[in-house]
Amino acid sequence: MTRIDAQMAFLAEAEKLRGILRATPIGDNSRQENSGEHSWHIALYAMILGEHAPEGVQIDRVIRMLLIHDIVEIDAGDVPIYAQTAEGQAETEAAEERAAARIFGLLPEDQARGLIDLWHEFEAAETPDAIFAKSLDRFQPPNLNLASGGGSWKTYNVTFDVLDQRVGKPVRRGAPALWDWIAPRIRAVLG
Repeated sequence: MTRIDAQMAFLAEAEKLRGILRATPIGDNSRQENSGEHSWHIALYAMILGEHAPEGVQIDRVIRMLLIHDIVEIDAGDVPIYAQTAEGQAETEAAEERAAARIFGLLPEDQARGLIDLWHEFEAAETPDAIFAKSLDRFQPPNLNLASGGGSWKTYNVTFDVLDQRVGKPVRRGAPALWDWIAPRIRAVLG
């Protein structure tokens, strides 16, 4: 297999991300968002909202993280944040780890290693780039839920306190100005 063969195998596999449906509807509430759309949309969020990142964050790295962060859902599926349990989270993490090895492993070794490392960095959310990337990953769905009149919040009977803990905490950590902007809007819908 040539290098291009391996790269094309990965790209063909990555295309499957468009078939993974998420709990959050798109803004007009006509259908569910898919994980490919989500990855593109939050990469665009990073490009446009990068000025709200803490000093030293490299937006180009954040965009790269966001483009690949959900590729593991091709195998592991998408688990809505409001449906996660402690027991289920360990199973999901193990499934995602296996998926990362398989899917990124389709690439030539140098590219595979680089993307697996970037994916692990995002998942750990310990570097400034990953913290900001994780905050955008949590910030985008509430915007879609607001645009769609409550979206998945209604499905999962989400309260502001639950949303603040699961979404607000990581957004405040990486982009406090964005949380300050959206929190009153969320509160107006959820009470």
